[in-house]
Amino acid sequence: MLDKFYKNFKSGTDIRGVACSGVEGEEVNLTDQIVKKMAFGFVLWLSEKRGKNPEELTVSVGRDSRISGERIADDVIDSLKKSGVRVIYTGLSSTPSMFMTTVDLECDGAVQITASHHPFNRNGLKFFTPDGGLEGSDIEIILQHAQDNHMPKILNSGTVEEMDYMGLYSRHLCNIIKKEVNAEDYDKPLKGFKIVVDAGNGVGGFYAKDVLQVLGADTEGSVYLDPDGMFPNHIPNPEDKTAMESIKNAVLKSKADLGVIFDTDVDRGGAVDSYGKEINRNRLVALASAIALEGKRGGTIVTDSVTSSGLKEFIEKNLGGKHYRYRRGYKNVIDKGIELNKAGEYCPLAIETSGHGAMKENYFLDDGAYLCTKIIIKMAQLKREGKTIDMLLKDLKEPVESREIRFKITEEDFRKCGEKIIADLEAYANSQPDWIVADDNREGIRVSFDKEKGDGWFLLRLSVHDPIMPLNIESDSVGGADKIYNEFYKFLKTTKGLEY
Repeated sequence: MLDKFYKNFKSGTDIRGVACSGVEGEEVNLTDQIVKKMAFGFVLWLSEKRGKNPEELTVSVGRDSRISGERIADDVIDSLKKSGVRVIYTGLSSTPSMFMTTVDLECDGAVQITASHHPFNRNGLKFFTPDGGLEGSDIEIILQHAQDNHMPKILNSGTVEEMDYMGLYSRHLCNIIKKEVNAEDYDKPLKGFKIVVDAGNGVGGFYAKDVLQVLGADTEGSVYLDPDGMFPNHIPNPEDKTAMESIKNAVLKSKADLGVIFDTDVDRGGAVDSYGKEINRNRLVALASAIALEGKRGGTIVTDSVTSSGLKEFIEKNLGGKHYRYRRGYKNVIDKGIELNKAGEYCPLAIETSGHGAMKENYFLDDGAYLCTKIIIKMAQLKREGKTIDMLLKDLKEPVESREIRFKITEEDFRKCGEKIIADLEAYANSQPDWIVADDNREGIRVSFDKEKGDGWFLLRLSVHDPIMPLNIESDSVGGADKIYNEFYKFLKTTKGLEY
């Protein structure tokens, strides 16, 4: 059983903590000693998983641009070397590329040092095997080893090889674009296009230089390509309004055909079309679905629970696919996509509205650069037909109003409290004649209303990790969101344990 200290490091399927000082009230807990223990724990877990002795393992190690990245990389490599592991150090790397080292370099495992879009003082560890990212239960085992001071036999026989794997990964993306665009100028399929990149000072700057420019695109007007772990310009996060405004401005200022934006470690992406309209959240899911279902009508698209009614209609009526709403949490969505395929239900795409998009054709790897690559390929293909990328979304119905309210759970056992509130709400909803409970929702409870009562829906769910209950509301009418909230408020007044 994990104690409170080690339990705090578990963040879904990652390990995360405070890696450096600089934020008031946040004490450093991801110390050298703790990181080294965690790395030993990973060696023990991986050795059992792969059925090999530690000295027979090959593990790649990479990092994003955070200021604590090099220190933590040194700690991880130190433990791996002491365990006898062969280490391939890739330096500044995207998270998806670290998984790809298990494919291209046949690594037994990979460690990426990242905390995604979180503040500069945070960092963490993300692990891969050839089977994909680890599950939450695997992280608990690794942390348990660290807590109990378990470690492999100290051999001090490991080796370290430094490699520019990102160069190989970039060439892989280039080759995909060349092949699928199949332009007359085969090696310069993006010649004549202006595409700008906003890397947010994370590791995504490579995409402009080593992919787009190599293929002939004009990338002048790109912003924040240089790695800077203090993230001085904006949070590297395609869900963040400031970040999306940044890439929007870059597109309009440079008169680009397309803009793409990544989070810090490039496992998420977003885009902006030539008119400055954002392609993220529901619009990104819709565009990715249109690409994934082309020539494959009847396929299933797995999304998280907060996707709009208009998106469901777009996937099922316009694209001829099936929409499978699942739980929040990108790993939940991806795992469900994999599960459906194994069960014989064709699923080409599993995507969360946060921008984590994983395609079956790409190992179900959530890779922001790959997702943007597919969008760019489609843009180039459409140009030959005299069309633009925004035309694929012309039939997507978008809500007039949307809102998210996050209620804090005040009871100590927040999960038990939240689950009771969901159960009570379901009973309440079923007793209301004008409340229509969705029959396809697999997280929380989703209720729809007619025009008189709001012309839309709400979804109440329990946060994956935190003592929070988010309420999402969408309406197709002006003033509808208030009407829907007022309906929900009648129930809210009967609850205990929520701060509102």
